[in-house]
Amino acid sequence: MGVADVTELVHAAGNGDAAALQQLFVAVYDELKTLAHRQLARGAGATIDTTGLVHETYLKLVVPDALKLHDRGHFFATAARAMRQIVIDHARRRHADKRGGALQAVTLVDDLDGAGLDPETLIHLDAALTRLAAMEPALAELVELRFFAGLSVEQVAELRDVAPRTVIRDWRRARAFLFDSVHPQA
Repeated sequence: MGVADVTELVHAAGNGDAAALQQLFVAVYDELKTLAHRQLARGAGATIDTTGLVHETYLKLVVPDALKLHDRGHFFATAARAMRQIVIDHARRRHADKRGGALQAVTLVDDLDGAGLDPETLIHLDAALTRLAAMEPALAELVELRFFAGLSVEQVAELRDVAPRTVIRDWRRARAFLFDSVHPQA
């Protein structure tokens, strides 16, 4: 299925067409699985597998009136945000484990400081990302696309219709903000 066909499905799904939303997920299912696999390969979802993350993302997005899609890029940004919420929820559940036996490290792609993130730090990262979204929504969306959806600089540039160097510049700004928020003493 071509980009134009996906865009048509995105528009129809954004206008409330439930059948188009189902067709859209079928059309991009493999791509979503790849994104979920990248996310989980970094250890972010030890209690959920790739298929489970994609299916939970679908369930999060299929809620009536919850999805107002504009284009293919917006669809993937929305899916990345849903994946972020799911991964954070799983991290919170793991962190709430009184014995801490299920804690595992998470590593950012092009991460903040090269160190793995435990569930508690991932939760702090989520709070910082929420603050960033209030100040600069485009930077927060970039983090969701790069970290939570695992898209490359080139893929984000294509989705946003900007030059890769613009994405790199914005990625540096977002990482600096998040690093300062998660590691204020550094």
